[in-house]
Amino acid sequence: MTETVGGWPRRIFDVSCRDCPRLASFLDEVKARHPDYHCRPVAPFGDARARLLIVGLAPGMHGANRTGRPFTGDYAGILLYETLHRHGLATRPVSVSADDGLELIDCRISNAVKCLPPQNKPDTGEIRQCNHYLATEIAELLPPGGVVLALGRIAHDAVLRARGLKVSTCRFAHGAVHELDGLTLVDSYHASRYNTQTRRLTEQMFDDVVGKAASLARGER
Repeated sequence: MTETVGGWPRRIFDVSCRDCPRLASFLDEVKARHPDYHCRPVAPFGDARARLLIVGLAPGMHGANRTGRPFTGDYAGILLYETLHRHGLATRPVSVSADDGLELIDCRISNAVKCLPPQNKPDTGEIRQCNHYLATEIAELLPPGGVVLALGRIAHDAVLRARGLKVSTCRFAHGAVHELDGLTLVDSYHASRYNTQTRRLTEQMFDDVVGKAASLARGER
């Protein structure tokens, strides 16, 4: 088994992947401007056998793309890690860097697209190209009865594709719970600055949906 950064098998994560030319070129440009940034695919973070998998969209420019850890160093990560800590899913409420000692508890965070896209918008081909990593991660690591919390519609659709399902199988809606073959999919609006500042997503709404996903993962159905 070939291992990469963090000990993940290459079929689940490949830090040297450059399969999407637009994304690879953009990362090169960003690296030239910010030589101290990670600027490579970002690995999943957390427990390899977690019963709760959180799926985001893609690394943020000055967040995961800088630090190398999902939702670390950006606005969305503030709410996410505070909420995970409150529900006993993280050892600390703040994620500062990839080596800050924070650990997740029975939880793992991954992304539908592993590389930073321009304007935070991957195109359809890039989402599809990267989907095999998520598909393998879910198939090989998520235990039977596991729960996936999708942050946003793109993540929701990526999970469906990863399970070999049409995106029309079930509609994205904040707080919705979908029973798929062998797993439960829970939907949430993304914890982005735009969603929270416009009050599309409040702290209470996010706390409720994370709590729901955590309870389901613990078998409290």
